[in-house]
Amino acid sequence: MSTMDEIRNDAKTRMGKSIDALEQSLSKIRTGRAQTSLLDQIVVPYYGNDTPINQVANVAVADSRTLTVTPWEKNIAPAVEKAIRNSDLGLNPVSAGDIIRIPLPALTEERRKDLVKLARAEAESSRVTVRNTRRDAISQLKALLKEKQIGEDDERREQEAIQKLTDQHIAKMDEMLAAKETDLMAI
Repeated sequence: MSTMDEIRNDAKTRMGKSIDALEQSLSKIRTGRAQTSLLDQIVVPYYGNDTPINQVANVAVADSRTLTVTPWEKNIAPAVEKAIRNSDLGLNPVSAGDIIRIPLPALTEERRKDLVKLARAEAESSRVTVRNTRRDAISQLKALLKEKQIGEDDERREQEAIQKLTDQHIAKMDEMLAAKETDLMAI
């Protein structure tokens, strides 16, 4: 594989990781509806290890405003409840026997707008990462040109390919942001 291919593939991989990171960041931003992905980032101390909540309990959507968490072992229910309460999601779980219910408060208009701003900031941060990746790849190409390992035509063609990759990834991020904004503003 030529060095140009390596540069392009590295840029593509790094840009893909930026999309994955944005997807994860946007999934943390709570909408008005109950979604099991809301609790994905919560870890529970389980036999001395911090374990993701979905590995120690069943997380389900009871209705549009309520999540239920059913721990697989009764003795970890208090730890699960504490982990949810201490998370930065602002949730207040209620234990009902074996099941922990998590009512999701309705979002006010002002809170929705704040969450949209947060989503936009996350998207912009990801766009900057993609642009930085493009800049790094192009500077590597210029270094190859300077060392006379590639010709000017090859360098120009490769720059255009990297720009195309950048445009595709940024367009995907814009789509994800638009979907999240629509989701947040839906009542």
